[in-house]
Amino acid sequence: MPVPGDGEQNLETDDRFPSGPWVGYFLQFEVQSRTELALTFSDGTITGTGGDRVGPFVIRGRYQTSDGKCWWTKRYLGKHDVAYQGWSEGQGIWGLWEIPPFGSGGFHIWPSGLAATQELHAEREAPKTLVRFDEMPVGVVRDGDELNS
Repeated sequence: MPVPGDGEQNLETDDRFPSGPWVGYFLQFEVQSRTELALTFSDGTITGTGGDRVGPFVIRGRYQTSDGKCWWTKRYLGKHDVAYQGWSEGQGIWGLWEIPPFGSGGFHIWPSGLAATQELHAEREAPKTLVRFDEMPVGVVRDGDELNS
């Protein structure tokens, strides 16, 4: 699996998807939780690592430069998976996370150097729909999948 900073990759040149450190938050039960990530965007694939109040995690998913759509799985080490879907409009990635059937909520992440959105704003409305786990596009990790395949 590629890791941030791996010199063997064809890194994305679209400004909406810079590889490197990202920060942000997710909302759960109306509570904001900060998250820190190290993401790599390369040839339509998102990979990375990070951590938040739940614990350390790995990221694997896809993105599209044509419309800014992104989807990935956050796999907490030794715990559960969370499905994410969002869109990048140049100020980070906004969207929804989901753990079927237990819950869902909004999120916003952005490159750590992006000054425009350093404050966390829970009142920002997130998209209302997500793909279901059984409809996830190719490249998203499901329970039982190998992370390095």
